Amino acid sequence: MLFSRFQNVLDTYLPEPKQVILAFSGGLDSRVLLDLLATYRDLHPQHHYLVVHVHHGLSQYADDWQKACEGWANDAGFSFVCKKVQLQLQGNSLEREAREARYKAIASLMEPGAVVLTGQHRDDQVETFMLALKRGSGPAGLSSMPERRCFHHGSLLRPLLSVSRNDIEIWGQEQGLYWVEDESNLDQRFDRNFLRHQWLPVARERWPGFDKAVERTARLCAEQESLLDELLSQFDDQIHAHDGAFSLSVLSGKSGQMKNALLRRWLKQSASLSVSQAQLGQIRENVINAARDANPEVTVSGWQVRRYDNKLYLLGRLQDISQWEGFVVPGSCLELPDSVGKLCLSPFSGSGMPIRAPTTNERVSVSFNPEGLYAHPVGRQGKRKLKKLFQEYGVPSWNRRRTPLLFYGERLAAVSELFVCHGFQGNDLEVSLLKNAQRYDDE
Repeated sequence: MLFSRFQNVLDTYLPEPKQVILAFSGGLDSRVLLDLLATYRDLHPQHHYLVVHVHHGLSQYADDWQKACEGWANDAGFSFVCKKVQLQLQGNSLEREAREARYKAIASLMEPGAVVLTGQHRDDQVETFMLALKRGSGPAGLSSMPERRCFHHGSLLRPLLSVSRNDIEIWGQEQGLYWVEDESNLDQRFDRNFLRHQWLPVARERWPGFDKAVERTARLCAEQESLLDELLSQFDDQIHAHDGAFSLSVLSGKSGQMKNALLRRWLKQSASLSVSQAQLGQIRENVINAARDANPEVTVSGWQVRRYDNKLYLLGRLQDISQWEGFVVPGSCLELPDSVGKLCLSPFSGSGMPIRAPTTNERVSVSFNPEGLYAHPVGRQGKRKLKKLFQEYGVPSWNRRRTPLLFYGERLAAVSELFVCHGFQGNDLEVSLLKNAQRYDDE
């Protein structure tokens, strides 16, 4: 019966050949998934299967777990990859950092349209619901985990989400499977483990139908969220400015509840970011309602929410690159730091800013520090401070030291995407900036 349920879920989401990745920790849940997937593969050989183990190095047994996982995957006839990661705690919990590192490692191996399988089950769903309730979450948080969600450039699938841990354990024992036991799962300093070992057993004894009631409530909350999503989608074109920012004009005349809902939608769509009521209040009070001449910001889960020109911007962690310098030769591109993109100095084609070729004595460099610089844009009268020009051209304050400055020798020749300076006009070459896609940060 367990395999039939597993197969039905996979068949629903795998109508055509795809890459199928199993996130394999070696614990009971993923060990049973490996066993089920081996049978499924024999019936459905059209897919490309891969088993991935992420080595966090957090346990003294991590190397042993890796060897065990590789052996089980090889015995089942699967291709196996181990990805080693290092955690960098930056204000987040250890659990969250480990989860994010695990997801990023798996995402790096995904083909377009890939499906990633994880082993969460009904007991995990109940724990997730209770943790959301403890945090004071609304319907979105209480919806808990969906069976399927978008993930990187594919999807993440939880085929055992409706199955109890007890049923999974019975299957593993009947099949004679072995699995690893993570000693951290007994550490009740972690809220999830406290719920699992202390609170939930008492609740289930008193209320035998507790898990099903939680499952029903989570499903109803998910339905409400789906309906809200459908109703709010009509505002998407108004919410999103051309640069991905949130246009504050859309909030005019809206109720407080609608303002909150639209802000939550933008944050979720932009960075899969869920915010608490308190965090949302900080954004409204300290950013949206800040003085007109202020440069406000609020940090939420590592993201900066900032305001400029009646728009909100969501920024990841930004390095200080103002002292960076690089060199580029005509006909090539230069990779810029901190995911700014590539600056290209290419033969003129009409798609970039036209500029003359450098002379033999003019070495071409790129930097980011506008301090003390003046510029004379082509078509304008006289020089002005670059700081003033940035204001006139509508460059947000945080981008003024992240906008590439092109120099011929010691002279400023162009400011990327804005203008070419007087004395450097021509159509021998063109300057263009190829921006990188927004850096991946999964929930």
